[in-house]
Amino acid sequence: MRGTWTVVLLVLSNAFMTLAWYGHLRFKDHPSLAKLGLVSVILISWGIAFFEYCLQVPANRLGYVADGGPYSLVQLKVIQEVITLAVFVGFSLIAFKEESFRWNHALAGLLLVAAVWLVFKK
Repeated sequence: MRGTWTVVLLVLSNAFMTLAWYGHLRFKDHPSLAKLGLVSVILISWGIAFFEYCLQVPANRLGYVADGGPYSLVQLKVIQEVITLAVFVGFSLIAFKEESFRWNHALAGLLLVAAVWLVFKK
């Protein structure tokens, strides 16, 4: 169960992270947000990223083998990276429809899945 909660928390934390890192790129589409300066955008992003950390830290503690979880440090990192890219793809397909998803992106994703498989090989 700790492994499942780890993955759920990682997905949620990465949703906040992706919003904090890339959401501000859509501010230009909103009249009141388009006028914000860089410092304001950074502060908004930090505010969003706070929630990412509130989920990421417990996820790593739940999942890490030394704290009673099922995953090694390397496994946690690879899982997190794959989740990050999966969340990013979903976010970009919704928020940035003008961006295209090409065959080489799909192949890179498959190679990341292969990396997860390799990390879990004994």
